[in-house]
Amino acid sequence: MEGELIVADWTPEEHHQAFPGVLNGGIIGALLDCHCNWTAAYHLMKEQGVATPPCTVTADYAIVLKRPTPMGGPVHLSAKPVEIQGARVVVEGTLTAGGKVTATCRGTFVAVKEGHPAYHRW
Repeated sequence: MEGELIVADWTPEEHHQAFPGVLNGGIIGALLDCHCNWTAAYHLMKEQGVATPPCTVTADYAIVLKRPTPMGGPVHLSAKPVEIQGARVVVEGTLTAGGKVTATCRGTFVAVKEGHPAYHRW
């Protein structure tokens, strides 16, 4: 954590390339979706004052690929909630590589209850 930002670093491998030296956009989307989803779960846990995060799912998300993401080292993910309403959290995230923001995300993530197919799947 960096303040209210949830952060992580991840290093791509050769099979994550779209073409030589550039990270695949689908991988970028998956990274930001997952990182923002966990950000939502963490902040709901803190807001509700519980010891474990709720199960959350992606309701919607949009990725903006701003520039090619180089493969030459780790990428840095950061995300923060921008709106929390009950079980719904809107999160904004960024992916940075080589000191530049290469992709952004904005998504809505929702806590689900027992009976939902994703409940406690991870």
